[in-house]
Amino acid sequence: MIFRLFLVIKSLWNRRFSTLLTISSLSISVALLIGVERVRQGARESFSGTISKTDLIVGGRGGSMQLLLYTVFRIGNATNNISFDTYKTIKNNSQVEWTIPYSLGDSHRSFRVVGTDENFYEHYRFRGDQILELHEGKAAQELFDVTLGSDVAVKLEYKLGQKITLTHGAVESPSAFAHKDKPFTIVGILKKTNTPIDKSVYITLQGMEAIHIGWQNGAPPQEDTGTTTQNLRKEDVKVDQITSFLVRAKSRIQVLNLQRSISNYEQEPLTAIIPGVAMSELWSTVEYAEIGLKVVSFFVIVVGLIGMLISLYTALEARRREMAILRSVGAGVPTIAMLLVAEAFVLSVTGCIFGVGIAYAALLLARPLVEAQIGVLLPLAALSSLEWIYLAGLIASALLLGLLPSWRAVKNSLADGLTLRM
Repeated sequence: MIFRLFLVIKSLWNRRFSTLLTISSLSISVALLIGVERVRQGARESFSGTISKTDLIVGGRGGSMQLLLYTVFRIGNATNNISFDTYKTIKNNSQVEWTIPYSLGDSHRSFRVVGTDENFYEHYRFRGDQILELHEGKAAQELFDVTLGSDVAVKLEYKLGQKITLTHGAVESPSAFAHKDKPFTIVGILKKTNTPIDKSVYITLQGMEAIHIGWQNGAPPQEDTGTTTQNLRKEDVKVDQITSFLVRAKSRIQVLNLQRSISNYEQEPLTAIIPGVAMSELWSTVEYAEIGLKVVSFFVIVVGLIGMLISLYTALEARRREMAILRSVGAGVPTIAMLLVAEAFVLSVTGCIFGVGIAYAALLLARPLVEAQIGVLLPLAALSSLEWIYLAGLIASALLLGLLPSWRAVKNSLADGLTLRM
């Protein structure tokens, strides 16, 4: 057995240039396979890890996907708001542990503005049980305080103490109304989370109400109402409505009952969704992208295996005399076939080893950049069971393909192999 393995390695070494090209092709294929799978896993985990430890998301009556998108991902707008009295009623429910209110609708230089309270900074969780932390400064507390997500601060080059102006509406345009009479002061900047949290601007619920004092049916006041920053106090501003809120139940057993009671709330039409369920439904709508990544992985492996088959098959013409000599000294058909199949095995295993190494090296180098640019955390864990299955399938396919050149080698006659070709 050792002697046969020595023959295989010696034969491959004698054709080291083509062997190196074949191993390189397989290595790149394996690296791409692992890389694509890790990107797929990372995208899914980052997507689902945007919010955690939250049992329900509650908003005005509407679609569950829309509620999830504008509350968690800051995409789109709500069709209906919720009265603050309704929010307080549900907040004081004996089954509720905590709530996080959101008031949306304004923006600052294309970043969404979120009105919320201290519960956001205390209770919001992402990627398991990670908490929000301040990079510098403090959370917004006063009427015209503002705390920035990390991406906002970096992209706009803002510092603590600067004053900024908010714009009415989620999308800024030349015709958009700017709340220039009520500037906000930057008092804090959050640490990076690689979630939509980084791309938002956070003020108090009272601050969101204050900038809209005097508005009628979504239109700005026609004349100066005298409500400037100098004569407004937080305790004097009444919050009338919010956009949505997060709920944590005291017991997981109570979640479904709480969801049912909120959805059937008689005083106001509401929608309550379970984040995990809504996330799964939303991911299923873009499942074609995941399927596309898998198809790419499949064809990458096929190309690598075809390259190996071509290498082994084209080398047979140069090895006709070698095969004939082996048969003339007593090597049987099984031995000849085994040698060529063993070559395919050595090539595929070596390609897998180098491919995995290249994949992990590339992931290690690209991980910080990908996380910083698009917020996807590429996992560096050990190979998953699915990835082991992929590698085993590649090696098994290589062994099967190795039978083709083996059959061709056995088919060549001894006389044909010893005959000199002019």
